[in-house]
Amino acid sequence: MTRAPASPRKRPLDSFDRAILRILQRDNKTPQRTIAEAVNLSAAAVQRRVAAMEDAGIIKKNVAIVSTQAVQMSITSIVQVQLVDERRQTVDKAKALFAQAPEVQQCYYVTGGISFVLVVVAPDMVVYEAITRRLFADNDTVKSYGSLIALDRVKTGAEIVIPGA
Repeated sequence: MTRAPASPRKRPLDSFDRAILRILQRDNKTPQRTIAEAVNLSAAAVQRRVAAMEDAGIIKKNVAIVSTQAVQMSITSIVQVQLVDERRQTVDKAKALFAQAPEVQQCYYVTGGISFVLVVVAPDMVVYEAITRRLFADNDTVKSYGSLIALDRVKTGAEIVIPGA
């Protein structure tokens, strides 16, 4: 269940919050009593803090990371996309399209001569070609795109380094 707003509200994180976040990033199914013991708080205090961080948008979502091999998604591609222009409506249209596409695992609006970098998954090249046609080739906001097909997933995940004590 996701209760987070679109962008995190200001809420200062103390050392307890940071310690809780580190544990939850490794395994968000860690029992609250186990977290409480690790950070020297009560289970009720951990529960309140987690709920507050969810409400503030600090914890954006609780998800399962699924093996691409287990679900036969053998193609992973990093796609660089250059838009025809960088006007707000062009960028917003591309953002909306890429965000709703279920094959797009990650999407970044970037600087440096290209507009977007996406991570796209597909079961095979036939499906991947159809995805590229739908999202890029037949898209009037896209000037050009290039794909890099991953040979191996060396490291994936969503864990970030949380600074502080």
